[in-house]
Amino acid sequence: MAQTVKPLTIEISERTGSVSALALVPNNASVMLVLAHGAGAGMTHAFMETIAMELSNLGVATLRYNFPYMEKGSKRPDPPAVAEKTVAMVMEFAHKKYPKLLLFAGGKSFGGRMTSQRVSKECPAFLSGLVFFGFPLHAIGQPGMERAAHLSDVQIPMLFLQGTKDKLAEIELIKKVTKKLKIATLESFEGADHSFKVSKQNILPELANTAADWMKEKVS
Repeated sequence: MAQTVKPLTIEISERTGSVSALALVPNNASVMLVLAHGAGAGMTHAFMETIAMELSNLGVATLRYNFPYMEKGSKRPDPPAVAEKTVAMVMEFAHKKYPKLLLFAGGKSFGGRMTSQRVSKECPAFLSGLVFFGFPLHAIGQPGMERAAHLSDVQIPMLFLQGTKDKLAEIELIKKVTKKLKIATLESFEGADHSFKVSKQNILPELANTAADWMKEKVS
């Protein structure tokens, strides 16, 4: 049974200050996902809360957190350097606070991309893999694969969870990207958009289940 969500404060740097975080750690957890939010909504967005709860029900712990700009109430995302530093400090915090859990990181859209950019430059030895809930491959109406260039420098397994109607990642392009990455797994969700909405269906339980199974496979 899932435990109560625990609020935390994580120091990023003297200049940046600290950010808020929420930990949800079920008693039977063997893995934890450090989960970053998308560009337009913070860690308490319905998608983030639902995914965290669904994962908890499946025995996967999560540590959600805000980027500094969201913490300050700004709508303008942090520069990559600040966002990537935040990712690094939160991962380090999670590893120290929950040392017995196999650690994964990633996030929704922007959060996932900032995580992979950081890991492509410096990957901590304790990190076991990356999970992307809708990798933002390109801007709407501007298909391209430039944003994926750094992924070839990531040296740990990656899971891409992508909707086939995601306007920020044309499915054929994301297939090309993942095919070139030997340690990448692509799971597509038919009819889902960037928010993983499919008409009146709720596919978030399926989304969480796919992510949980993939992470648990890495436990040896």
